[in-house]
Amino acid sequence: MTQDKPVSAMAMMFVVVGNMLGAGILALPVNLCAAGLLPSIAATIVMWLLMTYTALIYSEQKSLTTNEHADLPTFFKEELGSIGKWVTIVANMILLYGILVAYLAGISSIIMSLQSSVSQPVVMTLYFLVVTGMTAFGMMMMKKCTPYMVTAMWITFGMLVFMVVPDVSSENLAKFDWTYVPAGLPVLLMAFHFHNIIPSICRTLNHDRKKIRTAIIGGTTIGMVMNLTWLLVVLGALPLSSPDGIDLITAFGKNQPATIPLEMLLKTPAFTYVALAFALIAMSTAFMANGTALMSFMRDLTVTYAGTKNKTLVWCLSFIPPLLVALIYPDIFLVAINLVGGVGECIIFGILPGFIVWKYSKEGSFRKMTGIILIICFSAIFLIEVGQELGLLHISPDVEYWTHHTH
Repeated sequence: MTQDKPVSAMAMMFVVVGNMLGAGILALPVNLCAAGLLPSIAATIVMWLLMTYTALIYSEQKSLTTNEHADLPTFFKEELGSIGKWVTIVANMILLYGILVAYLAGISSIIMSLQSSVSQPVVMTLYFLVVTGMTAFGMMMMKKCTPYMVTAMWITFGMLVFMVVPDVSSENLAKFDWTYVPAGLPVLLMAFHFHNIIPSICRTLNHDRKKIRTAIIGGTTIGMVMNLTWLLVVLGALPLSSPDGIDLITAFGKNQPATIPLEMLLKTPAFTYVALAFALIAMSTAFMANGTALMSFMRDLTVTYAGTKNKTLVWCLSFIPPLLVALIYPDIFLVAINLVGGVGECIIFGILPGFIVWKYSKEGSFRKMTGIILIICFSAIFLIEVGQELGLLHISPDVEYWTHHTH
């Protein structure tokens, strides 16, 4: 009887990158466009540090990573009581449902920008059937296929950057306004999201702390470099506003991924199809991971509250609601990402890990102080997003203003 071959930290690094680079990277330049390049770079580096730290915090929680049936609500019930459990349940549903809605809306928008013969509901439904079918294979398929998919993602990403670089203008990169940075923070959170798979990474690497740290820090660093590169070329190639509507503010107003205005700018079939391939690979890889996490989460809920493990019920509860929302609101791409990052991500992968560090660190220690910093930083992002959604704050760029007053 042969033993399973040990999985390398490099393989899990690929899994981290594959989970990170989904809808977030396509939305990042659009949401941060009014802030400009320098503020966007600074915000990206800070978010990389914060999200990498919270990922490492989760990887240290043995009660979460050693038990194959452990889930976040149960973990936080043990740590923070029943309030922690229910806050986690609600936040996780917003997070996972919202991510799948964003992927469905984003992919269908990109495909619809290329053709008009097939309706958007049909396009979305066909993609949904394919990607949920792939998700049925779960972590087994992710381990085997993710390195190849991430390699293909890097190749297509490199081709996109190569094609856009000639259109980068120093004039576009010179404009910046720090006051618009908060508008992009929820999307930045989404761009560094992979935390749902940390328990699986820890178990796959046999709880080898060195390998786990290498996989997490290496994966997030690669993701950060790709996010910064993408910000540079997109903010440099596309103006904030222009008379012909091929600009970032118009894309923001229409809830579009960054590849759509780039396609209109370059007008080359090569870019169009490479951009489609990149988006399909990036979003499908992330859809599989988050879909797997959502099914596991729903399975826990149905067992706990309905006393059943019925696979059909779990599948329907996991995938039908996001499909219906995306079909009813097909232009919800950026809105969904902002809600995911500003509410779900903030709570589960920002504020709650901060409480864990604060609770278990020595009084007066530097580590305890970092827990307080995490709580303050992520609570601020949460309040900004809730304020914007309720109309109490308006930090996002105003489409009418930018269209008529900036040139």
